[in-house]
Amino acid sequence: MDKNRFEMVYSQGVVNSIEIWKDKETGAMYMFRVIGGVGCGLCPLIGPDGKPLVDPVKKEDDFFF
Repeated sequence: MDKNRFEMVYSQGVVNSIEIWKDKETGAMYMFRVIGGVGCGLCPLIGPDGKPLVDPVKKEDDFFF
């Protein structure tokens, strides 16, 4: 198992920032919002069907050499 379970896949802004994080084990996507260094929040991204957004997880067996 990778020691870093989450990877940042998108970032916008500096002081007031939005980041999208992916759980590398489940593929679940989360939005992390920082507001002026005084507050923050984390929530799952939800698709139009009301279900959490999940990016397919690539495994070593998925790669062909």
